[in-house]
Amino acid sequence: MPRTNASGSLPVYLQISEMLIRDIGSGRLRDGERLPPERDMAASLSISVGTLRKSLAELEKQGLLERVHGSGNYVRASGNPSGVYAFFRIELVEGGGLPTATILSIDRLPKPDDLPAFGVSPDAHRIRRLRFLSGTPVVLEEIWLDGSYAEVLSRDEVSESLYLYYHHALNLWITHVEDRVGVGTVPDWAPGAFGPPVGASCGLIERISRAQDGTSAEFSRNWFDAEKARYITRMK
Repeated sequence: MPRTNASGSLPVYLQISEMLIRDIGSGRLRDGERLPPERDMAASLSISVGTLRKSLAELEKQGLLERVHGSGNYVRASGNPSGVYAFFRIELVEGGGLPTATILSIDRLPKPDDLPAFGVSPDAHRIRRLRFLSGTPVVLEEIWLDGSYAEVLSRDEVSESLYLYYHHALNLWITHVEDRVGVGTVPDWAPGAFGPPVGASCGLIERISRAQDGTSAEFSRNWFDAEKARYITRMK
């Protein structure tokens, strides 16, 4: 069920549109499929019909939905889903899932020696988060943002979509990422809510993210529970 519009979270109508975009991208909603009547769909999501219509309008703008007067709303999966979470490539095993996050800590620190070279500052902002898909905890994130982009990051202002926050608050666009996927072990700072215990084997994604000028702005590690989620990338 969607969250309320708390500090740092996306507006509810965007949460719904992002959930539907990810369901279309994963194939859970298929081309030509008719969505339930708007009142029924809104009730099942615990939102108003007006909020749902704003969500559907976002899909229509991307060419992912056709609204037929007197007939209903139909999925058009021939479009290219590109929502707020376009670079978040973890999905539930069954596909899709709405991403949300809980911040565990934000600290400005000297860059550790084990990180690859990125950015221009000797310091970086380390952001640790627990990520959920449709309420299920599936990913531990440790993001290192080069310290040159801000002196301080406000925990209250950082949004669930970091790349959206970078864009609006730091004038930083992440335009390209390079992922390396392998196997790691759950780090010692993992909260119990993650599921797999500290030291257990899990999936690991290491990412270098590049800014609009081509410079490397961020390095991150994502540990994911491979029993609940998968790394997915699609090419068209």
